[in-house]
Amino acid sequence: MYERQREEMVQKYLIDKGISDSKVIAAMRKVPRHRFVDTAMAHQAYQDKSLPIGFGQTISHPTTVAAMSQLLSLSGGERVLEIGTGSGYQAAVLSDIGVKVYSLERIPELARRAQRLFDELGYYTIAVQIGDGTVGWNAHAPYDRIIVTAASPDIPDALLKQLAENGRMVIPVGEKTEQKLTIITRETGEYHILEDYTRSFVPLIGKKGWTE
Repeated sequence: MYERQREEMVQKYLIDKGISDSKVIAAMRKVPRHRFVDTAMAHQAYQDKSLPIGFGQTISHPTTVAAMSQLLSLSGGERVLEIGTGSGYQAAVLSDIGVKVYSLERIPELARRAQRLFDELGYYTIAVQIGDGTVGWNAHAPYDRIIVTAASPDIPDALLKQLAENGRMVIPVGEKTEQKLTIITRETGEYHILEDYTRSFVPLIGKKGWTE
């Protein structure tokens, strides 16, 4: 079900818009995005749009998921910290690329829902924890990659400390209404920052993020 729509999404919104990482494309051809939204909205799952998932949160545009995944520059086998499990779609894409995902979600209901879906779909390389994403998940640090799926006013120090040497972080940074997708790399103990394109994400709530 939805194979044709998924292929059209990949061609129209990913390949035609410059996504070139073959691992990202293959993963997004495989992951059933319609399973990560309410059944009433399943017919919209393969359009390039965000959709509500409850609790004021959304599943990101496919183009955003693809772009952030590509910016992580994954080879396979990396340990990835994801801040903001949400629907679980981004984590599923990363898992299909071949990495181990440690995903933090502050909203218990979303975390439990995502975990049930991962179990049902066989995504056994994803670990979900309920907690404040702005302080990270120190128990499994350091991480080769960190992806933050909500907008932060700045780059949380805790996440920088949990990034491995030669690691890479992708995080939206800016005001609540508009942010720059920012890439941070760590080389010989120093951090290097590159800003990419402008996007709008839900706010990152927590001790080192926004207040509700």
